Amino acid sequence: MKVYRYIIAVVFLMVFIPIQNVSAQNNIMSLESAKEMALTNNKKIKKATQTIEAAKAAKASIYASDKPLVDASAMGIHVGDPLSSILPEFNANATLGVTQVIYAGGKINSAKKISDTAINLYTSQKELTDSEILLDVETTYWQLVNVKGKVALATEYKALLSELLNDLTNLYDAGIIYKNDVLQVQVKLNEAELNLLKANDGFSLLKLKMAQLTGLTDTNFKIEDSITSESNLIEEVSHTTAIENRPEIKMLKNAVEIEELQADILEADRKPTIALNVSGIYANGKQINFTDGSNDMTSYYGLLSVNIPVFDWGSRKQKVKEQQFKAEAQKLELEDTEELLSIQIENAYLEMQQAFKRVEITEKSLAQSEENLRLNEDRFDAGTVIGSDVLEAQVLWQQAYSEVIDAKAMYKINQANYKKTVGQL
Repeated sequence: MKVYRYIIAVVFLMVFIPIQNVSAQNNIMSLESAKEMALTNNKKIKKATQTIEAAKAAKASIYASDKPLVDASAMGIHVGDPLSSILPEFNANATLGVTQVIYAGGKINSAKKISDTAINLYTSQKELTDSEILLDVETTYWQLVNVKGKVALATEYKALLSELLNDLTNLYDAGIIYKNDVLQVQVKLNEAELNLLKANDGFSLLKLKMAQLTGLTDTNFKIEDSITSESNLIEEVSHTTAIENRPEIKMLKNAVEIEELQADILEADRKPTIALNVSGIYANGKQINFTDGSNDMTSYYGLLSVNIPVFDWGSRKQKVKEQQFKAEAQKLELEDTEELLSIQIENAYLEMQQAFKRVEITEKSLAQSEENLRLNEDRFDAGTVIGSDVLEAQVLWQQAYSEVIDAKAMYKINQANYKKTVGQL
C-alpha cells in the first residue's frame, strides 16, 4: 500500500503543472488561442461588426446630404389627332437639375453628429459583446480544465481503490477479514467508475460548447492547460475608473447624446428651410421652339424655395418637449446604471477574494488528508487498522483533492468575471 505517494505525484503532475508552448498543429487549444478564435469566428461578434459597418454606411449617406443633388430626366412624346394640330407629333426633352439646401435650421449638422455617435454606440456594443463572449470562453475553458482534472483524479482514485480491493481480497481469501470489508471497497469502486463516466460525458459537452463559441466545426482539439497555484490576489481597481471603462456606460452616454441631438433636429423643424434649384432643359420636336419655329429648344430656370413653419397648434413644440423628457430619462438611466455597476464590481471583487481564500483552505485540507492517508496506509501495513479505515482515508483524500480542483477553477472564473466587470477582459 505504499503506492499512494506515486499516485499523488502522478495526479499532481497531470492536474497542476502547466503546459507551455502549445502547438496548433497538434490541435492543442490554449486559453489565448481560444479567445483569438472566438474574436474571429464567433457569430455574435461577427453580427456586431456588421452593425458597425451599417452605421458607417449610414454616416456616409448623411454626410452626403448637404452636398448638391444632381438629377437628370428624359422623356419622349408622341401625340395623335387632334393634339397633333397644336403640338409636335413627335418630341423629346431632357432636364438636368442641381439642388442645394442652403439652410435647414441646423438639422443636417445634428444628423451628422448623431451618425458619428451611433458608430461610437455600436462600437461600444461590440466591446460589450466581445467581453461577454470572452468571459464565456474563459469560463468554459477553465471548466474544461476542471473536468479534465476530475477525470485524472477519478482515474487515479480508481487505482487506489483497486489496489486496496486487491489487498483486502487477499486478506479475505486468507480468512483474516470479513467479506463486508471487501464489499465496501467494491461499492466505492463502482461509484468511482460512475463518476469517471459522468466526468467524461461532461467533458464532451463542454468541448461542444467551446467549439460553438470559437467557431470550430468539430471537437477535435485537446486542452493541455492546467490550474496552477495562485500566489497572490490581483489588485482591486478603482470603481470610478472601472465604471468609465465599461462599454455599457459608454453606450448609455452615447444614447443620451443621441436623444439630445434628436431634440435639436425636432427644434430645427420649427425653423425655416431654404433650398436652391437650377435646372437646364433641352427639347426636340417639329417646330417646338415657339419663339422662332425651330425644331429644338434650350432653356433653364432657377428656383429658390423657402419653407417657413407658421402655425401648427403647438405640435412641433410638444414634440421637442417630448424628446427633451426622453433625454432626461436616459440620463437618469445612466446614473442608475453607474450605481448598479459599482455594486456589481464590489460584489465581483468579494467573490474573487472568497474564491482565493477557498483555494488556501482546500489546499490545507488536502495536505491534511494526504498525511491522514499516509498514516492509515502505514498502520494498515503494520496491521493496526482495518481496511475500512484506509478506505475512509482514501475517500477523504479524494474529496479534498476534488475540492482543490474546484476551488482553483472557480478562482480562475471569478478572476475573469472581475476583469470583465472592470472593463479589462
